[in-house]
Amino acid sequence: MAIANAPATTGRAPVIGPPRDNRPVVLVVDDEESYRQALASGLTREGFTVESAGDGHEALRLFHRVHPDLVLLDVMLPDQSGIEICQQMRSLKPVPIIMVTARDSEVDIVLGLELGASDYVAKPFRLRELVARMRAVLRRGVAVAEHHEEVLTVGPVRLDAGRREVTVAETQVDLSRKEFDLLALLMAHSGQVVTRDWCIDRLWWDQELTDTRTLDTHIKRLRRKIEPDPANPRHLVTVRGVGFRFEP
Repeated sequence: MAIANAPATTGRAPVIGPPRDNRPVVLVVDDEESYRQALASGLTREGFTVESAGDGHEALRLFHRVHPDLVLLDVMLPDQSGIEICQQMRSLKPVPIIMVTARDSEVDIVLGLELGASDYVAKPFRLRELVARMRAVLRRGVAVAEHHEEVLTVGPVRLDAGRREVTVAETQVDLSRKEFDLLALLMAHSGQVVTRDWCIDRLWWDQELTDTRTLDTHIKRLRRKIEPDPANPRHLVTVRGVGFRFEP
């Protein structure tokens, strides 16, 4: 599978090793060697350090070894599905994952995102588009990871970023991907006012939202799941005219 507008390469894939010059480390997981080489060449030119794996087993081995800043993960792998690998990686560490697929399957895309993938891109794609998505995901990051905490506890609410689990008074609650990310953002800034615009910019960076109704809908859903009395919230408090504050 060729990459549209990707520079050709005849050299070997980059040698596995520590990152150089503090460049972001990207783990490329795909079973087509020519694709991995072409992508490694293009991403190296764009300032990334690239590690590559041809199957799920090698991907998980490298994931433990090189601690990548971002993973480009193909849905179709010879030994395991990319969806399964995504789930395993997310259970280990909240590293951003971009799913790469040649399938025109909404089910694969939705399932990958629900399991914690940060974004997806369909083959064939332009290198410039991919790099833009990668940099956006790295900038956006994961709110909990930015604060170097994988487990946050605020009052009765406990959020485990690595396991993508939330419990309220030791009772597990089911959250969608966006609900989880929104809660993580608010809990990471517990006691501080988080503006509506900042929430939208962080969580819906790839969409042009013209109003805040989408955010308000997610806030209402979160309150129904974590508040004793959603009509009179004690934890997820609205700061009128500004945004929200998470209180213990």
